[in-house]
Amino acid sequence: MQMRRMNREQFFGKLAPLDEDRLAKVLWNLYWRGSAPMRARIEAAIDPDQHDRGKDASIASADPEGVLAEVRDFVSLARSGAYLGGDRRVSPKERTRWRFTFRRLVTGAQDALRTDDSDAAAAAVAELIDLACATREYDYFRSEDPVEAARFVVSDAAALLWSAVRDRHGLSVFAQRSAPQLIRWASRHGWTRSGWGPLSEKETSLASVLAGMLRTPEMWIEFADRYLDALDDAAHAPARPRNTWRREGWAQEQRTAALADWHLLLLNKLTDYEGDDQLTSLATHPALAGPELTYLQARLAHRHGDTSRARGLVHDCLQKLPGHQQFLDLATEIGAQLPPRAQEISKQRQTAQASTS
Repeated sequence: MQMRRMNREQFFGKLAPLDEDRLAKVLWNLYWRGSAPMRARIEAAIDPDQHDRGKDASIASADPEGVLAEVRDFVSLARSGAYLGGDRRVSPKERTRWRFTFRRLVTGAQDALRTDDSDAAAAAVAELIDLACATREYDYFRSEDPVEAARFVVSDAAALLWSAVRDRHGLSVFAQRSAPQLIRWASRHGWTRSGWGPLSEKETSLASVLAGMLRTPEMWIEFADRYLDALDDAAHAPARPRNTWRREGWAQEQRTAALADWHLLLLNKLTDYEGDDQLTSLATHPALAGPELTYLQARLAHRHGDTSRARGLVHDCLQKLPGHQQFLDLATEIGAQLPPRAQEISKQRQTAQASTS
């Protein structure tokens, strides 16, 4: 059934004959019988200053230390498997409602970022992002896709966190804190397990987040230096027990693939800002490995005019990932010879593109 609704002229025409008392009575009935969102809208229209003060008071009443303690307790329980069952510290009801607890903690931590004690809030937000990233590989909750279930947009949370740290402490502290977080949190295809859906569409790369925050050449150079320091720490960190089904160097290759967009962004920026030393260190860093690193080396060699070396490097990339479009594009650009499988894939894509054009 089609809903009948007056347009603006009809509505004001109906109101015109009413005096002030009758208008107040209509508004009161709407306020008293309406939903909570309706009451909030009416309150905001009647006294917008008071409404804004109420929101500010809510933020001011946030307890960053309390939020951090609650977040750490929640994260500890989740990582111990308590939300999967068999642990009396989490009730059966709470196990099914974990996503509501997660959302409440996210809201509380983000509100606390606006208080004077934002460091505790920043730690709380970082722990929640760490947990969300970990759920891509580990089952901490009874959910096929925990990030999707919690409706948690990791890139938005990281942007809010990094902006708060930068604005409060300045560039140096921001770079020192966020560079290791970038290495831990970066993901080439988002943070949901499926990689698609309504939540995935809201995500953006952390490289894009940082690109909007680093506004000057000095900021890029400073951040690049702290990023290399963070890679040094990652390279010298104690090695985790290696799963038998994962080959040697798998972790470095996965890290490099996740950070590939960021590395290309650094390549473009630092080339313009005389950051050759940083780029050389990046392209040969022991914390990185795999075809994505070889591709970075090929791009850097091409920038330096060493086309012969660039061709050899991109050929090596395509031996391992023959269908990688960026590798194919660079090979075409510099006239590199394609391996047999890469030639087949390139011809298939050209044929498919021609048939649709």
